[in-house]
Amino acid sequence: MWGGLALALVSPLVAMQFTPEVNWGLVDFLAAALILGGGGVAAELAMRFGRSGAARVGVISSAVIVGALIWAQLAVRII
Repeated sequence: MWGGLALALVSPLVAMQFTPEVNWGLVDFLAAALILGGGGVAAELAMRFGRSGAARVGVISSAVIVGALIWAQLAVRII
């Protein structure tokens, strides 16, 4: 799981080498690392301490939804 999250974080860096359409700064990478890391920690804790499969799915899906909402808010810069 952590390798996949690291790949998701590195992919914009690779894309920046090939196209000018992807233009991330240090703050963008830090925000992505916090969002992906927070979701990864939530998933890790759910897998370790979740008593039932439904609880694990609930925590992981909630982490994904919250991460996506934060990402969307930051993308359009409403706040």
